[in-house]
Parts: sequence; C-alpha cells; structure tokens
Amino acid sequence: MTKTRILIADDHQVVRKGVATILGERPDWEICAEASTGRQAIAAAARLKPDVVVMDIGMPDMNGLDATRHILKENPQTEVLILSMHESEQLVHEVLSSGARGYLLKGENSAGDLVTAVDALRRHQPFFASSVLEPILRGYHAGTPSCPLGLREREIVRLVSEGKSNKEISSALEITVKTVETHRAHIMAKLNLHSVPNLVRYALRNHIIEP
Repeated sequence: MTKTRILIADDHQVVRKGVATILGERPDWEICAEASTGRQAIAAAARLKPDVVVMDIGMPDMNGLDATRHILKENPQTEVLILSMHESEQLVHEVLSSGARGYLLKGENSAGDLVTAVDALRRHQPFFASSVLEPILRGYHAGTPSCPLGLREREIVRLVSEGKSNKEISSALEITVKTVETHRAHIMAKLNLHSVPNLVRYALRNHIIEP
C-alpha cells in the first residue's frame, strides 16, 4: 500500500509536533518531513515531492502563500492546506490565487477537521472550513468591498509596522529599495494614510500584525 506523504511547515515546533501527532495516527499516512521556514518547505518539497503540504501562512523569511506558489510551480500534483490565525475575504482570495486548495483556521478547528481536510486534499478535492467561507458570503450578500491590499502589500505593511527600514524590507523580500519605496507610496495613497503610526493602526485593525 502506497502511503500518503505529508510535509508540515510551521515556525512553531509545538504546532508542528501537534499536527504530526494527529496526522500520524493514520496508518496509511506518513509525515515525510517538517520545516520551520518557507524556504525550508520549498527545499523539502523539491526533494521529497509530498502528496500534501500543511503550510502555516505566516513564517520567517517567506510567507506560506509565496512558498506555496514556489512548491506548486515545481510540483503541480502536490496539494497544499493553508493554516492561519485569521479569517478574511481577502485572505481566502489570496489562498486560492496561490494555488492552495485547502484553508483551516488555527485554534478553531478540531483534530477531526484537520484529518478531514488532508483526506480531501490527498484525493485532490478542495477543503475550506465553513468559518473560512463565511466572510466571503457576508461580503457577497452585503456588497462590501474586500481589503484593498494584496499579499505583497500586506507583507510590506507588516514589515514597516515592525519598524523595518526600506533597506531591510528590500533584503527580506528580495526586491529593490526603489520597489519598496514605490509600494509604500502606493499603499499610503490607496489607504489614504499620511503617517507610519496611522499605518500601524491600520495593520492592527486588519490583523496584519498582532498587538
């Protein structure tokens, strides 16, 4: 019997071990590797070609959605389940655009939900928890616009809010300082904000950074 091979990527060891324990109870599933950063996940996926990747959305050096794009570009048959602390219509759209076909909220789903999600993905069926889809349905019925920021812009807002300089952001995201400056100007104009403190307040309200 061929086992379903699973890669777990999360920067918190406790989370990784917890997920591995839950999924490892299935005799036909195998935890083939663990990763604590986005780049480690990409390298492990390239080497091992897992059937399913359980991917944290927020990790050091590269977020889970960018890592997902890299993994699926090289291994299109791999399925990715995104784990996140937050729910929003914009995030669901970004998860879908990354190529991931599963999305669960950390802390609000049971072990059974995790197993059900991985089971669906290994059969190449999408899985989105109802709590994740609710923001989209609320926005659809209310006719409200989604968050105006894309994933790259959210990353820049997060780094600016953490006090990083343009040079540090450039290095972290592997883009030029000029590109960072352009993004910052567009973000401020798009949000109609005029100072970094106002940007930090926006980031807190929209769960881009934690208080």
